[in-house]
Amino acid sequence: MQNTQARAVRAFYFDGKTSYRYTVELTVAAGIASISGEAQRQAPLEELRVSERVSSATRKVTFADGAYLEIIDLDAFAELLASTGHADSLVVRMQQSWRSVGQAAGALVLILVLGYLYLLPAASGWIANALPESVERKIGGSTLDFLDERVFSASTLPPSQQASIDSRFRALEPPRQGAPRFQIIFRKSKIGPNAFALPSGDIVVTDELVRLLDDDDALMGVLAHELGHLHQRHLMRRLIQVSAVGATATLLFGDVSALVASIPPLLLDLKYSRDIELEADDYAIAMFKTNGISLTRLALTFEKLDSLPAAFSPYLSTHPPSQERIDRILKAQAE
Repeated sequence: MQNTQARAVRAFYFDGKTSYRYTVELTVAAGIASISGEAQRQAPLEELRVSERVSSATRKVTFADGAYLEIIDLDAFAELLASTGHADSLVVRMQQSWRSVGQAAGALVLILVLGYLYLLPAASGWIANALPESVERKIGGSTLDFLDERVFSASTLPPSQQASIDSRFRALEPPRQGAPRFQIIFRKSKIGPNAFALPSGDIVVTDELVRLLDDDDALMGVLAHELGHLHQRHLMRRLIQVSAVGATATLLFGDVSALVASIPPLLLDLKYSRDIELEADDYAIAMFKTNGISLTRLALTFEKLDSLPAAFSPYLSTHPPSQERIDRILKAQAE
């Protein structure tokens, strides 16, 4: 508020010490605000604080000692403010403009979308890589215990077949240094053919998937693909993205029980993105090349899975194959 001629505005005055309400008039002259009527006082304009304009809500003028005015005549007060040169802040002016509110809402939506597409994946990758191994072991172990109670039972595959699959895969040379530690776990499943990698390093393969593929090279392709997910910590990254703020707070503050409880249902309905699937494919491609296995065998693995009805194989719902991915594998074979 700046110096100007007086203009009376009806208001109620509260001294900040009692609840008594005084009926007064506010005027401004020579840079001084004065109230008269049931109470009298003066104060320089620069010592007063005017509340923001919010629709038709009551406006307040607060004195330095905490006393304040509640304005009765809002129109007269608006004219008085204009005559003193007082202007609302940019934020307040934007709040009063539907166009500005719409633009702000649009900008917020854009920020949220860009954050979800770019910032959240990057942040989830950073968090997943920063997690101590003990947290991943706890999450993986608790998830496997949950599934063993409700979904899995002991494998019926002959121990010799399990050992053969395990030893053959372990004999393959990893495509790059720093390959994650893993163990292959076989389970009979109520949900049919499936395979997935838990953060603890457990690669779970169901009996139904082994019998369905009935091909060692094809099974090596599935295992290499799952090891790629494990190497890139895809499951942890995806779980953090799905759980977003809640998961981030849980992981940062150390209580993983809430996150562990959410993993099993998420795992059974977890759909990896196209980029994540391609990353795991690249790992499997590199592993096959490193060990001199034809990539045609890897492509045939996904062709065989792709030919199955989606309802028959849960592996398709969580790792959807596509002709694009198959063609990409075959192109890598020709390179």
